[in-house]
Amino acid sequence: MRNILVVGYGAIGAVYAHVFKRSGLARVTVVARSNYQICQDQGMHIQSRRYGDIKGWRPDRCNVLTAADQQYDYVVLTTKCVPEVVKTSKILEPIITEPYLSKFKQPTYLILQNGLNVEDELYHTLKAAGQEPSIIGSCVYIGTNLVAPNVVSHGEGDRPTIGIYRYRDFTTTINTPEEDALVGDMYNILKQGGSEVTMVPEIQRRKFMKNFWNLAFASLATLTGYRLPAIFRDPPTDPAVPYEPYRFPKTAHLIDEHTIPALRATLQELLICQGRAMGFPDTEEGLPSEHADRTITNTAKLHTAPDSNHTPSMALDAQKGNPFEVEVIVGEVVRLAKEYKVEVPRVEMLYALLLVRQNQILRENFQRTSGSS
Repeated sequence: MRNILVVGYGAIGAVYAHVFKRSGLARVTVVARSNYQICQDQGMHIQSRRYGDIKGWRPDRCNVLTAADQQYDYVVLTTKCVPEVVKTSKILEPIITEPYLSKFKQPTYLILQNGLNVEDELYHTLKAAGQEPSIIGSCVYIGTNLVAPNVVSHGEGDRPTIGIYRYRDFTTTINTPEEDALVGDMYNILKQGGSEVTMVPEIQRRKFMKNFWNLAFASLATLTGYRLPAIFRDPPTDPAVPYEPYRFPKTAHLIDEHTIPALRATLQELLICQGRAMGFPDTEEGLPSEHADRTITNTAKLHTAPDSNHTPSMALDAQKGNPFEVEVIVGEVVRLAKEYKVEVPRVEMLYALLLVRQNQILRENFQRTSGSS
């Protein structure tokens, strides 16, 4: 029986805490913050098409403070990565500083966060503390939202991909036996819990491929304020099935002539400049040349359907006035481009514009919490 600590009790944290517990292979502690009291009193209501309608679900322990009172095999971080608001080292401080370091062996960390190189700060913090980092990276495809402080809405999808994190190594594709055993143990827990989990020897390229979509399409939705059907979906033809947004026919041709090609060019910029410079091969296992066109085609298929109502999490956060993941999704690509000496002007423009929106959200949040004007 593994001891697992889940840090963050939002939508992702609740679903995976339930998956870990459901496996029968883990004892689960959850650290909750703003929703601690209601979850302690009433439990979590998980409304899932995959796992069922579960009212009053509880982990083995729910803690409002640190839960740094026992040994853990895994610490799973499910909070959003917004380093300009709070750094990973601050969130995990009770586990990665004294007196915990003297009392307990360091766990393996599973990072369930969007973005690139989200593991780096934890890696450097552990190294500075004289610890050998043991980190599993991931990319997660899941549709879930926290619709109330203790109510989670979750669809059918639950597809995490996990692999060992190696600092600044994007090309190693063979695990050591120890790495296979480490990742395989978490794979088995997720699998037994019901996840459609995949284990890979090199996680960074998978994260990069997912970041493709987030960078291009989540940025567009965040900056325009419209969901993606606004660039793909034609007007409704059946009065009994109304929907919006859709492309207004009078100027829809301009979206075809300018918006979609600009999105494709942004993806090609990432593919050719960034991916190749970082050493990802032009293969299905690496980063295939067709990935940009496939991303456009597959996204269009999803968002031409009458029932398309998905809002990218970045756009949803911005709409709610919450800081969003601009640094790890977009800013990190700009920094990697500089490191590898490649040009990404379209990505730089997206980053520059998103920074303005993030800046204002941070300002407004500061004024609310400080009482200043």
